[in-house]
Amino acid sequence: MEKFDLIIRGGKCVLESGVIEQDLGVKDGKITLIDDISQIQFNKEIDATGKHIFPGIIDTQVHFREPGLTHKEDLASGSRAAVLGGVTTFLEMPNTNPATTTDLAIAEKVRLAKEKSLANFGFFMGGTAENIVELKKVKDLEGCCGIKIFLGSSTGNLLLFEEDKLKEIFSGTSGIIALHSENEEMLVKRKDIRDAATTAHAHAEWRNVETALSSTKRVVGIAKDCGRKVHVLHITSKAEMEFLAENKDHCTIEVTPQHLTLFAPDCYDQLGTYAQMNPPIRTKDNTDGLWKGLRENVVDVIGSDHAPHSKEEKDRGYPNSPSGMPGVQTIFPVLLHHVDQGNLTIEEVAKYLCFNPSKLYGLNKGHLKNGFDADITIVDLKKEVEIKNIDMASKCGWTPFDGMKYHGELNYTIVMGNIVVEHGQVLEGNYGQPVKVNARK
Repeated sequence: MEKFDLIIRGGKCVLESGVIEQDLGVKDGKITLIDDISQIQFNKEIDATGKHIFPGIIDTQVHFREPGLTHKEDLASGSRAAVLGGVTTFLEMPNTNPATTTDLAIAEKVRLAKEKSLANFGFFMGGTAENIVELKKVKDLEGCCGIKIFLGSSTGNLLLFEEDKLKEIFSGTSGIIALHSENEEMLVKRKDIRDAATTAHAHAEWRNVETALSSTKRVVGIAKDCGRKVHVLHITSKAEMEFLAENKDHCTIEVTPQHLTLFAPDCYDQLGTYAQMNPPIRTKDNTDGLWKGLRENVVDVIGSDHAPHSKEEKDRGYPNSPSGMPGVQTIFPVLLHHVDQGNLTIEEVAKYLCFNPSKLYGLNKGHLKNGFDADITIVDLKKEVEIKNIDMASKCGWTPFDGMKYHGELNYTIVMGNIVVEHGQVLEGNYGQPVKVNARK
C-alpha cells in the first residue's frame, strides 16, 4: 500500500476544467490525484472539506530589494509576505544595488534565497548595453527565470533603450524577455511637469499614456523584426491594450491588481504618494480598458509588481517620493475581492495566477496534476477577511488596499509539500527552491 507524506481530503480543487471535489496526495514534494483514499497510508492529513484548493499562487513580478536596499525589503521578509498571501513562487526583478546583471549576481541571489526564502524563487537578469555575453547564459543558470529590460528609467539604475542593443539582445538570447515599457526620451523632455508639481496627481501627467504607448509600439516592432516574442509588464492604458491585442503574435501581457482596482484622480486624492508607481495609475477609462483586455483574453498573467518603500520615504512629498507599492501579500486577496464584486470567477483567478504563469515560464507548477510540484494554497471562501496595514509582513508595513474586504480566509500555504502557513501561523524554515524554467525563445 502506497504511503504519502500528506493527504488533503475533501476539498474543491480549482482546475482548468473547473472546480471539482478531489482528494490529493503529496509524496516527495509532488502531487498525486487520489481516487480511493481508503486505500492510502499517510503521515499527515488535512481535512479540506468545504474549502477551495488552488495551485500555489505564482507571482511573476516582485522587487524584494536584496542586496543593497534591505531597509525596504529582503528575501526573508518578502517571502514571508508572499506565503501569508498564498503565494508559493515568486519571480524577482534585477533592480537591486548592485543590479543583477551577471551570472555571479544571480548565483549570489540564489544562495541567499536558499538560506532565507519560505517560497520558491526565480530571478531575472537585467539587460544593459554592455552585458550581452552574460545575458546569453541566462537559460543555463540555476534559478534564473529570464531577462528584464527597463526601456524607461524607474527605481534603480538599469536603463536600455538603444535600438541596436535591443536588437542584439532580442536576436542573441533565449528565454523570456520582460519589459518595463516607457519612452525615456519623452520622460526626459516632460520632466518639467514633474519638477513643478507638488502632489502625486502630476505623476500620471508626466508619465502619460503616450510615453507608454510609443515605447510599446516601438519595442514590439523591434521584436517582430527579430522574430522574438516579448513579455510586456504592467500595462496601464486602454490604448496600449488595444495595440497589443492586435499584436498578440509578438507579445504576452501582464497587468497588476493596482491598475485593475485603483484609478485617478481618486487614488491620488485618497492615498497621495502611496499611490505613486511606474508606470502610473491612470483614469477610470484606462482601468476599464484593462478589464476589457482581461475579458477578451488579451491579458496573459497578473503580477503584483511588489515594490515596497518605507513610510518615511513615501512621506517625503512629490516629486521627492519614490515610486512603487507593496503587493505580494495582497495579489490573491485583491483578486478574490474582484470575485466578490462579480468581475472575475474563481477559475479566472487561477488562470491568471497559476495556469498561465506556469505555461508562460514552462514551470512544473501552477496545476493540481499528477507529478506537478506540491505547491498548494487552501482557502475558505465562506470566511470574510479584511486587508489591514497591521497584518502586512513586508518591511514597509502598509498596503494601498487597507480596509478592503474579500471572502477567502487563508487556511494553508504548502511549498514543495511542506506546510509553511497553517491558519495564519508561519512555520519557519527555508522551504523555497529555485524554479526550473522551460520557457519559449
